[in-house]
Amino acid sequence: MAEAITLHPRDTVAVLAARADAGSIPLGSGEPLAHPVSAGHKLARVAMAEGDPVIKFGQIIGRASAPISVGEHVHSHNVSYSEHDETHQIGADLANAEAAIPKVAPRSFMGYARDDGRVGTRNYIALCATVNCSATVIKCAASEITAEGALDPYDNVDGVVAFAHGTGCGMAASGRGADSLERVLWGHATHPNVGAAIFVGLGCEVMQIARMEAHFGSAGTERFHALTIQETGGTRATIEAIKTKLREILPEVNKASRSSCPVSALRIGLQCGGSDGFSAITANPALGVASDLIVGQGGGVILSETPEIHGAEDLLLRRTMPEVAEKLLGCLDWWEGYAAQSGGSMDNNPSPGNKQGGITTILEKSLGAVAKAGATPLRAFYDYAEQVRTPGLSFMDSPGYDPVSATGQIAAGAQIVVFTTGRGSAFGSKPAPTIKLATSDRLMAAMPDDMDIGCGDILSQGVSIADKGAEIFEAILRVASGEKTKSEDLGLGDNEFQPWQIGAVM
Repeated sequence: MAEAITLHPRDTVAVLAARADAGSIPLGSGEPLAHPVSAGHKLARVAMAEGDPVIKFGQIIGRASAPISVGEHVHSHNVSYSEHDETHQIGADLANAEAAIPKVAPRSFMGYARDDGRVGTRNYIALCATVNCSATVIKCAASEITAEGALDPYDNVDGVVAFAHGTGCGMAASGRGADSLERVLWGHATHPNVGAAIFVGLGCEVMQIARMEAHFGSAGTERFHALTIQETGGTRATIEAIKTKLREILPEVNKASRSSCPVSALRIGLQCGGSDGFSAITANPALGVASDLIVGQGGGVILSETPEIHGAEDLLLRRTMPEVAEKLLGCLDWWEGYAAQSGGSMDNNPSPGNKQGGITTILEKSLGAVAKAGATPLRAFYDYAEQVRTPGLSFMDSPGYDPVSATGQIAAGAQIVVFTTGRGSAFGSKPAPTIKLATSDRLMAAMPDDMDIGCGDILSQGVSIADKGAEIFEAILRVASGEKTKSEDLGLGDNEFQPWQIGAVM
């Protein structure tokens, strides 16, 4: 028997929890379902005329583009994107959000306490390419030294990771693009999950190592090493020089050991990808509960993917201060112009997979995305890859594209990424591990080697959102203490480092 779930009194649609092959759907009218509809898709609870608002979770997600009967499948064929109400009530729910911060007993995890006061959940050595010209060199050095067994005696070193990318030259030497790449590279080299870093350049590129040092200062540079291919003698000589330096610093990096650290030291990146109709019902709100528990401990969570809050931004604006709201609204305006420059719109965001999973418009997708952020106040707004120092919920500007967004969150200091998915994902990240949450039992069964936690039992077994959120919170603490995630077991994360390339390629 199919089942309608998560209804709001204003809702004109209900989400189908299981595949309907026959029988009646509890839509409020007792009308039978005329045709089978895939799990996670929507059915009309009431009749709608063309132009009527289509409402889910009490929010408008589009307008009927044709008359819709009770029990009819509601999706792209009869719903169109519509401009959303931009009348915002900034701070209207701030007091309620303050009251929503959980009052919980302090918890701890076993982390790597760093000299700058931050705490790592992993202990990597980072090879950072300043430019694409040195990408192959660092990849070869990391692969060869690992294959040679040089890391085997060092139990406290998680690995050597090569942060290679496709930019660093052929770009403006100043402006947002250069600033953003600087922050990404510096943020990974100085990350609390990194015990030491080697910058490797070609030598003549725009993104110079000395430039970054001048910009960011000397903090943490005692863990830095640098060389260029041109000065070292070419490709093979540079690979050997990197390996020699790695053998030299491995014993020192291995001296790090785990100790009891407060949860207030954690910054968690919140991500979703391959979303479906269940994302907003199971995994995302459960992650929201876990987010609140982190905030209640004095820690921080980072919401990003700016295009994927479009239409749901008021849910954040109602629980923030005017100065933060101004920055967030300005950022959303920039994104609308950015999309228009290439002839697109914000509604281009839902992917074909999102739509196959039951999501119709960006307004609907955004409702689920914002649910990851829980119910506490929005404390701060940050530019892409900017260091997140503020406890509580922060927003960091980024594209919705998962690798680019997660790269920015990690550069901002996130020691763990928690990633919800409905269609399925093979994402992983370094140096911050990724915990993946499946929105349904179907996905958990289909991709068991990739999914860390299944949230489908919220529907199939009646597990509460609160209990699932507590389960996610406990998993975060275990991973922070060294437990490996599924993506780590699979070796994912080396190719998911993707800085946001902003501006002209020249």
